[in-house]
Amino acid sequence: QVQLVESGGGLVQPGGSLRLSCAASGFTLDYYAIGWFRQVPGKEREGVSCISGRDGSTYNVDSVKGRFTISRDNAKNTVYLQMNSLKPEDTAVYYCALGTDYACSAYVYFYDYWGQGTQVPVSS
Repeated sequence: QVQLVESGGGLVQPGGSLRLSCAASGFTLDYYAIGWFRQVPGKEREGVSCISGRDGSTYNVDSVKGRFTISRDNAKNTVYLQMNSLKPEDTAVYYCALGTDYACSAYVYFYDYWGQGTQVPVSS
């Protein structure tokens, strides 16, 4: 069955870096879009980055452009989110999600399966 497992979260100081991993199984990784979302208590889940199926085009929300990079390793069935120059406002639980098709979307309803999430607190 489809499974997504995030890892790599943890406490980081402002200005620091983390790389999140999303290990996927049960589907063909290079066909479907994979999105990274984040959520803080009391707020809606926000789309952060996405990599499309087929051509691997990437998209980032404006607040993380130039700092976050999404990538995909088809051989390892894993999608990564490299996060640099982290800010306190990046603090959230980060989730990866499987899209219903190859095209990216910032809307949560476009995604069928979700990982359990990994916490990223950014604090000194």
